[in-house]
Amino acid sequence: MPKWLLSRLFNVADQSRPRFAFQGTVNWMRALAVSVASDDCSEEAIEALYQDVPRRPDNAAADTAVFESIFMSFNQLAALSAISNDVRQGYDACRTSVMAWYYVLHFAAKGMVAAASGESQESHMGTARAWQADIVRSGMVLRPFGLALTSLVGVACDSQIALYRGSNSFDLNSPPEDEDQAWGGLVSYLNGTADFERWKIEEQVKRSSEFEALGVDNFRTKAARDLRDLHLSRGEVNFLVQAYRYHGKANYRDSLFLSYGEDRSPQIEQFLMDLTKVASVFLRMASVYCAKRVERSTWDQFVEDVELNSQLSLRVDVLRG
Repeated sequence: MPKWLLSRLFNVADQSRPRFAFQGTVNWMRALAVSVASDDCSEEAIEALYQDVPRRPDNAAADTAVFESIFMSFNQLAALSAISNDVRQGYDACRTSVMAWYYVLHFAAKGMVAAASGESQESHMGTARAWQADIVRSGMVLRPFGLALTSLVGVACDSQIALYRGSNSFDLNSPPEDEDQAWGGLVSYLNGTADFERWKIEEQVKRSSEFEALGVDNFRTKAARDLRDLHLSRGEVNFLVQAYRYHGKANYRDSLFLSYGEDRSPQIEQFLMDLTKVASVFLRMASVYCAKRVERSTWDQFVEDVELNSQLSLRVDVLRG
């Protein structure tokens, strides 16, 4: 039967092609899930990563922000786990699951930032920037979550992407089957997000008074390119920026392709499991880090309190320091 809704949408404006939108969504999560199942993300690897993290001077207010953020992340993971375990029809829960997945990461990262520097950011991008400054740059993140770009200027960005990619040419047009293919998929999504963030910055520059003062409408002149590159040099991409883009795509038009068209039920079931696995490892990583930073003994008190008083069905093992 002709896809009437899809035809209507394409008559209004260009849309993501269904096959590629679906592949990009499920295969990036598959790449992340394959990666976090490796030894690089084992419990032993997490403990080794944070074994030398020093406890900071007591800061009750910042510690409270840590506990609040981690509990909010735990709450979202409980929802995601319940959906993954109990839903009868995976398609019904795809969009909601992606939202819960993102907020597991967002709140866990907020907790890590509060544990690292005591800062609390109100915006999503503010949290992403602070997380890159406090956590990623210091190497305090597991490998699949550590891919980051520090500039979106063409040559500098391309050099960073090439360093990550090496000779790995795998992309997200098919699901990865091993760690090497998963890494190629992760680099591909990083590159795609860099292109998207670069486009956003360029559009912002075009609307600026500085650009208008040049009297041009493109970046062909040296003055226009210099202005553009000044802004691009401040651009950053990390795992949280990618996750924010991902949740935005799933929350709007691309969500159509997670619930419409060909029946890909087996892939959808795997997708829901992958979302839960990736979120669980990210929260586990954040919990171990935060436990090292907050006032001594308070993390155990926090976990005990959650175990006693939380009405969520999720076990607290993911939180234990």
